[in-house]
Amino acid sequence: MEPEDRIKYAKRALDGIALGDCFGQTFFMPDETARQKIRDREILKEPWYFTDDTVMAIGIYRVLEKHGKIDQDELAKVFAENYALDWHRGYGGTAHSILRSIGEGTNWREAASNAFDGMGSMGNGGAMRAAPIGAYFADDMDKVLHYAKASAEVTHAHIEGIAGAMAAAAASALLLNKKQGCYFGEGAVFLRDVADKLPESDTKYKILSAVPIKKESSIDYAVSVLGNGMMLTAQDTVPFCLWCAAYHYASVEEALWTAVSALGDRDTICAIVGGMVSLYADELPQQWLDYVERPETSVFFRSGQA
Repeated sequence: MEPEDRIKYAKRALDGIALGDCFGQTFFMPDETARQKIRDREILKEPWYFTDDTVMAIGIYRVLEKHGKIDQDELAKVFAENYALDWHRGYGGTAHSILRSIGEGTNWREAASNAFDGMGSMGNGGAMRAAPIGAYFADDMDKVLHYAKASAEVTHAHIEGIAGAMAAAAASALLLNKKQGCYFGEGAVFLRDVADKLPESDTKYKILSAVPIKKESSIDYAVSVLGNGMMLTAQDTVPFCLWCAAYHYASVEEALWTAVSALGDRDTICAIVGGMVSLYADELPQQWLDYVERPETSVFFRSGQA
């Protein structure tokens, strides 16, 4: 791929993350109210605002644009700077601690590895921002996996958090390759292909547990097997996202309605799904985009510039 194509596709993935993040965020309400709105396909006809999911994905995009790779020291700096600009964007408790420490001068390796009494975070934060990496390096899966791992390590030292990011990036690359006629895996094959690229982890085997779940299965059943992000971990979030993408990649709207139907960590689930399926779509739904807070007009988009 030419450099201009790489950054074009990375931006498409970022826009997909923002769309999904904003869409999912509008359904944080009592579950029964949310279910009714989802059944009625009723969207909020007011501005939709993104969360930390998009803020951190902006950081990924800006570092890729500047360096053509994931420079971990630069990424940590961008994450911390954008956190300081507005920390009221839905960051989790561990993210607050890690990003505040980095901003105060702690090396990111120490800050990330100290989380959870030295175990490191297995959260879904690495996965929520990984789609631009899959898009940027879609013609080189080794680089997809290498840089997805590198991007996650800045905040997630646990293998599960890393595996989640690798899975989301790999799936994004495969969907872009599918759009370009370079990959043909469908459904269960797609899920196996992603899982085969991951290190030994609960996340990998939870993705494999999605293989026998049919497209026609109920959301409740899929959630009972795969999770819906309520635990905020990669292994409780990424498998359901991949199942959504495996069967609904051809329609951004359908993929996101399916994703939000899981409830749970709905902004992050929709951000991950939106980032992936945007790479197969011809265009994102304009009616929805009219409500979305756009990454490129935000203060965070200046991060990573020379």
